[in-house]
Amino acid sequence: MASENPTSSEYISHHLSNLTFGNHPDFGWGFAGGEKAAEMGFWAIHVDTMFFSILTGVFFIWLFKKVADTAVSGVPGNLQNFIEVVVEFVEDNVKSIFHHNNPTIAPLALTVFVWIFLMNLLKLIPVDFIPYIAGEMGLPYWKIVPTTDINATLGMSFSVFFLIIYYSIKVKGVKGFAAELSLQPLGKYFIPFNLFLELVNLFAKPVSLGLRLFGNMYAGEIIFILIALLPFWIQWVLSVPWAIFHILVIVLQAFIFMVLTIVYMAMAHDEHEH
Repeated sequence: MASENPTSSEYISHHLSNLTFGNHPDFGWGFAGGEKAAEMGFWAIHVDTMFFSILTGVFFIWLFKKVADTAVSGVPGNLQNFIEVVVEFVEDNVKSIFHHNNPTIAPLALTVFVWIFLMNLLKLIPVDFIPYIAGEMGLPYWKIVPTTDINATLGMSFSVFFLIIYYSIKVKGVKGFAAELSLQPLGKYFIPFNLFLELVNLFAKPVSLGLRLFGNMYAGEIIFILIALLPFWIQWVLSVPWAIFHILVIVLQAFIFMVLTIVYMAMAHDEHEH
């Protein structure tokens, strides 16, 4: 950190700041954090968010491929059992919500659920552990939970949004999708009003999807940071039960994002009579 004995506000601000790469008006292209990072503008990139999101994504692919390559039909091991339970859990949710023929939806739902869960899981690492190691390596800022970065959560939610648009047009055609936006809910005599309502509803989907995940994970991160400011013995009294409770939050937020993704994909495939 910038000082050996930071104040509480400096400590909190430091732990909530991303290592950012971008073009600063004072020193040009480079790395920064905190207020300087905020001055880099829209095209700056949060290096730590990208690093840990890619790392968890690669781990997800490696783990599931390893289990698939070594799967046995007899008595499976504990890891294979666990992966099969996760896959069956996702498939059951897809079958109960999505009643169309699209082989992409189940892998999409599985990826969303496991990837977000792994990113959320990083929150259970003590808040000072990774930043301390990063500081020893010369990195003044290093925020490790991608889902506490609104750029990451909105990035995922808008990816789902683009899939909604793609499948809406693919299944219903441009004319059918336009009719869905303009002729509901009040019929052809209220097209401007219908269009306004439907567009607000359409764009609210990715915004609410991303903000919900970000808000819950960011709030949990702040609680962990506040606990870390307390005396050492109080930290253990509070952090352990909060971590146990937060395990439920981690799973729940991944589940909610997955279920809403399936629901939105089902809505994109549903055809309505006009």
